[in-house]
Amino acid sequence: MKNLIKYSTACVLAGAALNINAATVTMDTSTYTDATTYMSWNQSAYTAANYPGNGGSGAGGWSLGALPATISGGQLTLSPNVNTYADNPGVTYWINGNGSGANNMTGAVYTQTTAGALGVSAGLLTFTYDVLANTLDGSAPYGGYTANAFIKVFTPGFGYFFGLSSAALTPGVGSVSFDLGSLTDGNAANVVQYGFELVGPNANPATVASLGLVTIAAAPVPEPSTLALAGMGGMALLTCFRRRSNK
Repeated sequence: MKNLIKYSTACVLAGAALNINAATVTMDTSTYTDATTYMSWNQSAYTAANYPGNGGSGAGGWSLGALPATISGGQLTLSPNVNTYADNPGVTYWINGNGSGANNMTGAVYTQTTAGALGVSAGLLTFTYDVLANTLDGSAPYGGYTANAFIKVFTPGFGYFFGLSSAALTPGVGSVSFDLGSLTDGNAANVVQYGFELVGPNANPATVASLGLVTIAAAPVPEPSTLALAGMGGMALLTCFRRRSNK
């Protein structure tokens, strides 16, 4: 009986370990500010082939409105960038001679935190979301548009980039995961960013409506209640009992 109790305890602890080595988060628009956005750009392939002297490259923090990213009722909507086109009429760095955008833009909005704050410095992090609509034109003239969810991880102070995981945004509940246990050094102070990006040429405000948009909301995430923990521990215990009885 004592051996059975010891064996049962080991199995319950093993079941609990399944929970503490993983974490799930969902999008939270209250964390999105002008300080948690980023835009990078480079000369589009179309521009390089047809207007090689146009366009350029750069990167930096932009406002939500400039991406543009719109937040309403807990939902996030991303659409092609237009302010670079509207604010620079005739400037070949941004606009080609035929009216197409000269640069490919990657606009991101994200939540920024640390691995320790998420409680998963050496485990699996999963980011969930619900894509309510994605009408982006993936084959638009002069270059199409795509949108992705991502997780990125850096050392404290952004001295080193461990890498990213990403997934295309398709309608419905989706997720993307990053294994901090094998892909990082396990430092609780590592910086974690999870969010969304839209990629495609800067667009003419007069025709941007035809290029589509993507709207995302939070996905329901079950809380790891005591009952859930007990249930998982019980499943591990049952498995252990079965293995024990088969010996």
